[in-house]
Order: sequence, then C-alpha cells, then structure tokens
Amino acid sequence: MRGIGRVLAGLLVVTITSLLMVVPVSAEKVKIEFWHAMGGGTTGVIDRMVADFNYTHPDIEVAVQYKGSYRETLNATIAAARQGTPPNVIQSFEIGTRQNIDSGIFVPFQELLKPGEVDWNDFLDPVLNYYRVDEKLYSMPFNSSNPILYYNKDMFKKAGLDPDNPPTTFEGIIETSQKIVDKGIAKGGITWALHSWFYEQWLANMGQNLVNKENGREGLATEAYVNSEKSLKIIKWWKELYDKGLWTNPGIENWSQARQNFISQRTAMLITSTSSVTSVTNSGKEQGFEVGTAPIPIPAGETRNGVVIGGASLWIVKNEDPAKEQAAKEFVKWMSLPENQIRWHKATGYFPIRKSAVDVLEKEGWFKQHSNYKTAFDQLLETKSIRPTQGALIGRFMEVRTIIEKAIESILNDQGSIEEVMDKANKDINDSLQEYNRVVH
Repeated sequence: MRGIGRVLAGLLVVTITSLLMVVPVSAEKVKIEFWHAMGGGTTGVIDRMVADFNYTHPDIEVAVQYKGSYRETLNATIAAARQGTPPNVIQSFEIGTRQNIDSGIFVPFQELLKPGEVDWNDFLDPVLNYYRVDEKLYSMPFNSSNPILYYNKDMFKKAGLDPDNPPTTFEGIIETSQKIVDKGIAKGGITWALHSWFYEQWLANMGQNLVNKENGREGLATEAYVNSEKSLKIIKWWKELYDKGLWTNPGIENWSQARQNFISQRTAMLITSTSSVTSVTNSGKEQGFEVGTAPIPIPAGETRNGVVIGGASLWIVKNEDPAKEQAAKEFVKWMSLPENQIRWHKATGYFPIRKSAVDVLEKEGWFKQHSNYKTAFDQLLETKSIRPTQGALIGRFMEVRTIIEKAIESILNDQGSIEEVMDKANKDINDSLQEYNRVVH
C-alpha cells in the first residue's frame, strides 16, 4: 500500500509540474499612482472608486493617495517630476490648466485615444468648453462644480420671507439680509469664503473677461480687468454688505468656516460650491432646519450670462513606459463612465459631466426628489457659451487669486479707496502675467 501511495504521490507531482509548465503565468500587473485633492468624507468615496477599478481591472493596480489641497497636489507633482518620481495620474484644479500645459510634464489626454474611443458628444458642452485649449483636450473632466446660494428656509419663514422665493440679485441679498438681522434671527445675513473664485464667477456672469487676449484663450494674457466698471460694482456691493454687518467674513479661502457659519445658523445664507450640496443639506437636517438652494445673485439690471466651471480634471503624467500611460488612460476613462459620474454626484453634489448620466438621474426622478442638486445643473445648462464663462487661462492663476483676495481684504478694512486698491491690484496682476510670459515663453 505504501508503495502504491508513493507511486500516486509521484504521479501527482508530475501532473502538477506538467500543468505549471503548460498553463501560462498571468502577466505582471501594471502599477500606477493616483494623487488627488479630495479631503474629508470625499476621500473615502475616491478610495472606494479606486478599489472598484482595481477589482474590475485585474491587470492594473492603482495606488491612491490624498496629497492635500489642489495647490499642494500640483506643487507636489511638479516637485516629484523634477526628481524623476512623479505619479501617473493627478487631479488638478481648473485654474492649473495653463500652467499644466506649459510645464511639459503631462501628455495630452486626447493624444492617447484612438478615434472613437471616447464619445465626446455624451459630455456636457460647458464642461468640455473650459478644458479644451487650442481645440485639444489636455485632461479628462472629473469633478465639476459651480457656486450656488444655500439658504435656511426656516429662518426665511421666521422673517416673514417666502421660503420658496430666495433673492436672485445683489440688491435682494442686501434687503433679505437686513430683514434677517433686524429681526434678530441671525447675527449675519450671508457668508462665503473670502475667495477670488466667487468674484471671478460674478465677473463672468456679468459678461466681463478677467484678462485680455479673450481671457487668455487667444494668446498669453498680458493685462487684467479687475479695475473695470463691472469689477468695481462687485466690490462696492461686497463692501456695503460688510459695512452694514450683513456679510460674515470667515477669512481668506476659509471654506470650512463659511460653511460652519451657515450650519450653526449664525447666518441665514451661504454661497459656496455645489460640491457641498450633500453635506450641507444633511447637516441642516441634523441641526433641525431645511436647506434650500438657488442660483448665485447678480446685480439688478445685468444680463445673466452664467457661470464658469469649477472643480478639477484628471491629468496623465508623461512616462517612458507606454504600458503605464495606457493603464493611466484606462483608469481616467473609467472614472468618467456614466455610472461612476452618477455615483460621484449623489455622494458629493458635483454635477455629472455626461448627458447619459443626467438622463438616468432624470428618469429615476432624482432631481424631483432632491431639488437642491438641480440648481447647479440648471445654472450650468443656462450658461451662455462666451469667453467670460469659458474661464480665463492664466499661468500664475494662484498668484493672481492671492492678489485679488488681499485687495478685497484691504478694502474691507478701509486701507484705501476701492478704486485705488483695485488699480494697484490690476497693476500687480499685469506684472505677474508679463513675468510668467517672459519665464515660460
């Protein structure tokens, strides 16, 4: 019996060895890195999406890492590229587009595609309109947003205001805020982060370019328009709100404090990104009040032209290994699939960038059941295709925003007249634009 056992064991070894010789060993996974800027609860959404990609693509393994803010993510990528250790895909904010192109470290996404590989007709035109430069898409749109007005419906009722008829003009914001404050319902009427993004949105909505050369779309911009008549109209309104104690200042680029001002009911209104629809609406319920949403206000008498796309897109870093570039392409394509855009939209509030995704949401009655999500989407669809709403292309956009934010802060603190401060800001931006042009080109 022992002899037979030894024979059988030997046959088993031979059989297994033979199978190993004839069955091909699976190819080694292509490993790539993805760096993103989605903090807070959104980090978990990204992690789960990447895990699902890895599960459905056994030949590719994506290592995902949160790298901080958009600025920090882009700066870390540029630094890593100089050291020869860059990631393969990054999420970069919309205002980094000009700098990203000029850096030379990214491969244009469109160049990696075969004809017909992506159905661009399924993408919303205003989204592609921003990221298309010289008729070429350098990156894949991913998380797209625009600013909307959030308001406390319960406070509106207490103030005798119509909770279904929020203000849509600058003048209406002042009037509504004054009623809220005068009746002691809240300490402030409205809040938003002291951020240039909102200023830029109002400028575009009024049909005013931020810089010359068709907003930097017909050549490198050399001059700014922050001292224009329409620009001054925005700043004067902002200053009036502040001086009357109607706008609560959370600080420069302090998104979280602005949100907290609203959630804690220190203010009745908030202007922030549509990316906060889910969290703000849910937080309002937790605090016992109903949140409503509306388009951002503009001055009475001005034509409403629409908004500029905010958010970010996915960029592929150049790599000498074609397999890694192709793997990165597959990952970027997958993240933009309609089913993933629906999932992303519901989890965050960023609107879906594909028409087919919108069709699914409408058929299932999503927007009817959750009207707060519809505001930003309608605002986007109503946006006119003009240069101001296409968004400015500026190489040192982050520096330009800092100049604008500090100028507004100086005006709020009475450190000069509005005209003088904005003239100085305009000159500083012009110097920044021209310096960038000399260094890069």
